[in-house]
Amino acid sequence: MTLKILTILATLSTAGAAFAQDRPPPSPEMQAARQAVMKACAADMKTLCDGKAGREAMMCMRENADKVSQPCKDALAAMPRRGPPPAQ
Repeated sequence: MTLKILTILATLSTAGAAFAQDRPPPSPEMQAARQAVMKACAADMKTLCDGKAGREAMMCMRENADKVSQPCKDALAAMPRRGPPPAQ
């Protein structure tokens, strides 16, 4: 049983690493936009998406875009969206 769980975890880990290699690292513009969103949306994130982090938090903020403050709306609107991963 333990061997089966370890095998599954190793497979998922390898698949995750392969998927991560499909996308290039975020551009400096994307990194700056993320920082601007985190700063402008900190209070909104705490109220609307408490307990979420990373991509899940960003998706939550976009889902609640009609409820966030104006500075947060502006920062979200300025954030570029990544396209789908490249086809192989």
